[in-house]
Amino acid sequence: MKNIFAIGDIHGTFDKLVALMEKIEVQIDFDNDLLVFMGDYIDRGPRSFEVVEYLINLKKQCQNIIFLKGNHEDMLEKYLSGPDKYTYLVNGGQQTLESYLEQSKPGAPPIPSDHLDFFGSLVLFYETDDYIFVHAGLRENLPLQMQSPDDMLWIRTEFIQSDYDFGKRVIFGHTPFAEPFVTPTKIGIDTGAVYGNDLTCVKLPALEFYSV
Repeated sequence: MKNIFAIGDIHGTFDKLVALMEKIEVQIDFDNDLLVFMGDYIDRGPRSFEVVEYLINLKKQCQNIIFLKGNHEDMLEKYLSGPDKYTYLVNGGQQTLESYLEQSKPGAPPIPSDHLDFFGSLVLFYETDDYIFVHAGLRENLPLQMQSPDDMLWIRTEFIQSDYDFGKRVIFGHTPFAEPFVTPTKIGIDTGAVYGNDLTCVKLPALEFYSV
């Protein structure tokens, strides 16, 4: 593997996703490089359907690609399965449902089966020789295999303020920063695209940032 390109939280900002991919695709060797998307593809922004459709099609063109699960995909899963509908709707889920209803065909389910398959395929973390990729973060003093899904999807302050060394640099999203958050042990690349700020990608190991 040559380079890794990790892309932060998209949250239905389809135009920014397309613009960012156009910006970085000239840098990517699709045969040897790895793309990692950090989760939170949906909610809050207006075009969640288009984001997921784009990512599904991207997967068909690029086999070296990892899609992490974000807390918003987790909330959608709980909404669809029934135990907690309210939390999802008040956390930006209404915009996602409207996006899907706008695209749905008469008589067809609002969320197409390939989109449900995409949501079901998301992973909680991904590990390389040098990095750990996770949506929200990790709890210190716990090996990776013992981390709770809840922490990997939701943790904020305890992880961000900790200087604990997990043995590999942790790349994460979830918590928006005005600009990429960089310390010796972690890199945060959610720069608040859905709040009018940038959508950010980091190229590793060069530690080069691209944003739109």
